[in-house]
Amino acid sequence: MITGTIAQFLSRQQPLATGPITIFFVVLAIILLAPVLLNRLRIPHIVGMIVAGVIVGPYGLNIIANDSSFEIFGQVGLLYLMFLAGLEIDMYHLKLNLRRGMTFGVLTFAVPMALGFWVSSQVLHLDMLTSTLLGSMFASHTLISYPIVGRYGITKSPAVLMSIVGTIFAVVGALIVLAISVNIYQIGEFRLSELGKLGLRVAVYCGGVILVYPRVTRWFMKRYSDAVTQYVFILAMVLLSAWIASSIQLEGVLGAFLAGLVLNRFVPSASPLMSRIEFVGNAIFIPYFLIGVGMMINLHVIANRGTLIVAGIMLGVALVSKWMPAWVAALIYRMPGAARRVMFGLTTAHTAVALAVVTIGYNMTRPDGSRMLDATVLNATVLVILITCAIAPIVTTSAASKLKMLMLDDAADETNDPRRHASNVLIPVTNPITAQSLVDLAILMSDMKGRGRGANNFYALHVRNDNTHQSRAIGRNSLNLAREAAVAVDVDITPIERFDINTVTGVLNVIEERDIDALVMGMHRKTTVIDSFLGPKIEQLLTATSRMLVLMRCYIPVNTVARIIVTVPQNAQYESGFGRWVRAIGSLGQQLGCRVTFCGHPDVHGLIAGVLKRGQFAVRAEYKEMRDHDDFVLLSREVGEDDLFVWVSARPNTVSYSPDMAELPSFMQRYYANNNLLVVYPEQMEADMQMQSFADPLAVDLGMAPSPIWSKLRQWLYRRRRR
Repeated sequence: MITGTIAQFLSRQQPLATGPITIFFVVLAIILLAPVLLNRLRIPHIVGMIVAGVIVGPYGLNIIANDSSFEIFGQVGLLYLMFLAGLEIDMYHLKLNLRRGMTFGVLTFAVPMALGFWVSSQVLHLDMLTSTLLGSMFASHTLISYPIVGRYGITKSPAVLMSIVGTIFAVVGALIVLAISVNIYQIGEFRLSELGKLGLRVAVYCGGVILVYPRVTRWFMKRYSDAVTQYVFILAMVLLSAWIASSIQLEGVLGAFLAGLVLNRFVPSASPLMSRIEFVGNAIFIPYFLIGVGMMINLHVIANRGTLIVAGIMLGVALVSKWMPAWVAALIYRMPGAARRVMFGLTTAHTAVALAVVTIGYNMTRPDGSRMLDATVLNATVLVILITCAIAPIVTTSAASKLKMLMLDDAADETNDPRRHASNVLIPVTNPITAQSLVDLAILMSDMKGRGRGANNFYALHVRNDNTHQSRAIGRNSLNLAREAAVAVDVDITPIERFDINTVTGVLNVIEERDIDALVMGMHRKTTVIDSFLGPKIEQLLTATSRMLVLMRCYIPVNTVARIIVTVPQNAQYESGFGRWVRAIGSLGQQLGCRVTFCGHPDVHGLIAGVLKRGQFAVRAEYKEMRDHDDFVLLSREVGEDDLFVWVSARPNTVSYSPDMAELPSFMQRYYANNNLLVVYPEQMEADMQMQSFADPLAVDLGMAPSPIWSKLRQWLYRRRRR
């Protein structure tokens, strides 16, 4: 009786779950339980998603149907996968490995294409056009195991970057061969003009996306800072790019990947927007795609001798033809075995493009009524998809862990550098308006190589000197917004609400209590005619502490900055905090993906480049000579509204301080009033500052700071003396 019930359950025609709530619950249950169960067996969860799709799909237990929801979410999931691959690429490292990637791309397309054509024509006895079409299927692949290398943090390794470039070559080449084959099938001959038209459409499309997308995105993000609005905008731009690519006879995955490449500079890896994009993709869209792939697999159809023989031949071609390019590329560039296996694991899975190729071939009929690719080849391809999608994550997981260990060993010297100790960063927040932007800047300027391992400690501080309800509300609101900004990028921040005599005293006390290395603050707003550029509070902090101080005034979101221009004073390399501020600017430039121009004396350029190279910062750095303050004024003509101007200053009586710096604040007010600005005061040795010890901040008479009138009079006398 029990056997009959099971047989009746398996033979039913209608799926068990038909309502939208039930279907979505089953999918979420798979997404939740597959990684939990398979982690115990050390099986990648990607394989679990595909296997679960086979089990619950119409060809398994028929729990849910492969309806339009899987078609929509699955297609978006595939586009999302390629978009993330483009979004997480470091353009600096991509350029460094572009030649290697092109070599690997040619190999990973040409070898499978040639081997697939030969086996199809000589072993499977297919005609020339059909063999060419099937060869394009072997040449293509999908980065289905890319999330694995992302979890291991090796996306910037040469092996991964070469695989990404190789994927673009392989997919584009396969689609071109597919277009040529379809064109020959339709008109009976090959026409070079049709290929030229396709190339022209591709060139116009790529040029349009590269030119238009950055301008539209920068304009939008300047005006709309809402998190949900920005996410929806990014997703809409990705789908638009994919739709345009499909409309010109290209695969949508190429459009999604190109959109990721263009938009990645607006989505820093340490930004809240990046966290939201990764979360939604890994939680919903990509699992939907993987489950949908499993639901297409019909084990009953492919379980016959003829299909299994053809599938075995095709599987051998698929694996060998993707292993050979990885082996040759690793041999040419002397890469370790783990890197070779990572490249093989990333490029061995066949999914969407392969299925599209065989489906098109299956729908093509010859004059005698037979199909160009019969049902046996179609079913064998489905089996190849299943096995390669299972092998790719397993190989990638095993190799990625070994490659990560090799990368950690190579970076051991840098990690153990005594100058790269854990940094304690203090962010004084005085009002809710600037709290989030200050936290974002502090995180972007911190060395994110230590992120997640406690290498950077962040503190948000609000100091009040009264107990009114309004003062408490402003302080707590500012601290809550600062905490939300840090949590959005998975960074821990310690909020501190302090009651003290005044703001400066409270900040100084926290500096000593928490052993602070750097402060990130908002720029002083000039409110009166006699008010100084920095303001009395910041002037007092500069006198009372030797820590690095960063002042921010930014009219646009930091992630929309097009270029960073840094002015460096002469002898800056002799300051004790030289390396810290260079690493901070290097981290900021790397996160934003923009060009950084250092303007200063030629003697300091080589040392800046050395710090960036030693820190392994992926920065497009340029160096421009600037010798005196006249060049400082002329530089204002080159700073645009989308640029970030960084003024590296110096405290009086320090090595890099010069009398000319007394005039620079007035120049800043006159020539840089409308520019985005960072003012950096490097860390100093306490013995060089000729100040009282700040072990007891109250020992400094904070009320006796030089008045703005006296500062202006001293500057006027200095200018008269120079004349």
